[in-house]
Amino acid sequence: MTDEKRPFRVLVTCGVFEPGFRGGGPVRSVAHIVDTAPEPIDVALLTRDRDLGAARPYPGLSGRWVGRGRSQVFYLNTRSVRQWLRLWRDLRTTQFDVLYVNSLWNPSFSLLPIIAARLGVVRARRVLVAPRGELSPGALSLKAWKKQAFLKWWDRFLRSMDVVWHASTPREEADIKAACAWARVLVNQNQFALPAEPLPVAAHDGPVRLVFVGRISPVKNLELVMRALPRVSKPLEFDIFGPVEDVGYWRRCQSLMGEISPAVQVKYRGELAPTEVRRTFGMYDAFVFPTLGENFGHVIAESLSAACPVVCSAETPWTETLQAGGGIVLPELTVECLADALEGLSLMTLSERLQGRAAAGNAYCRWRRTVQGFNILQQVRESRQPAGTGDRQAERA
Repeated sequence: MTDEKRPFRVLVTCGVFEPGFRGGGPVRSVAHIVDTAPEPIDVALLTRDRDLGAARPYPGLSGRWVGRGRSQVFYLNTRSVRQWLRLWRDLRTTQFDVLYVNSLWNPSFSLLPIIAARLGVVRARRVLVAPRGELSPGALSLKAWKKQAFLKWWDRFLRSMDVVWHASTPREEADIKAACAWARVLVNQNQFALPAEPLPVAAHDGPVRLVFVGRISPVKNLELVMRALPRVSKPLEFDIFGPVEDVGYWRRCQSLMGEISPAVQVKYRGELAPTEVRRTFGMYDAFVFPTLGENFGHVIAESLSAACPVVCSAETPWTETLQAGGGIVLPELTVECLADALEGLSLMTLSERLQGRAAAGNAYCRWRRTVQGFNILQQVRESRQPAGTGDRQAERA
């Protein structure tokens, strides 16, 4: 069999996968990569048997290989020795061309698979690492000393292997190379399945409606919104959707609600199924998202696809699109700066809101026309280099 026709085997690992959704945009991005992998790429995916933070596994999936199109997915209970042994027996006979891990820090689904590949327990010719925004300055600022200490050791370990990195944008490529100067990086925009046209704009009476959609964790920076809202003098409604990933952080956010004016209504609306996200954005005048860093920001694309403007930090690849009509880019991540933006939104007339939403929809259309859907697995297959190239590049750096 010629090299062009033989199966190109990829083992993908990620901590959360469908039917879970609490992991946010990366879950949908990985699902799209798997579902659109062209022949002759064969994919086996390893993931946890439950959603992020869930106590119970998905019904009927734990410890099983499940078919998904041409791919196979194994749902692992990480506390089950029996399942680990079965998984090892199933994988040990396969020679994988690529081990593709979707995190830098996850112990069970990144660190352990990479170490297993280094020791030959899992046979993989090369490793593809997608840090999914974990190396952005904002993300590294959280628990900074622990991450920096780990990176010093992990950097040397990765150098001993044939490693390639997956960045979603040139910005993330720069973040990766800032952390690992020797890194070989493939830039490929996150895969997604969003429509070409935005939702139609609908008017509503009453105060301005603002929304936050995302994991409730420090990196998404909801606390900054809670600190800015007391400075807003006009009526508005602010709804929060998303899983509580960090309970202590959510309690801090809740404690700040008592300082907010009664004219500003804040409500936590619980979690949203992925199928409801876009429709929900269509009900609001703006999405407030002062994130500390996004490698892509799938939720920003979803908001714009619903013609919902985005109030965002400059720590995402969406700055140019937002400045071209998609919303507001905060020049600084400060309480004062965000409060000024929220006050300005609260003063908007109905006509101004509709104009803002139409502009966001138009910005989405312009961005959507630039998107190319080249699958990262096909890209890494076509960019094969001999093992050891990474070491030689590191020596020249």
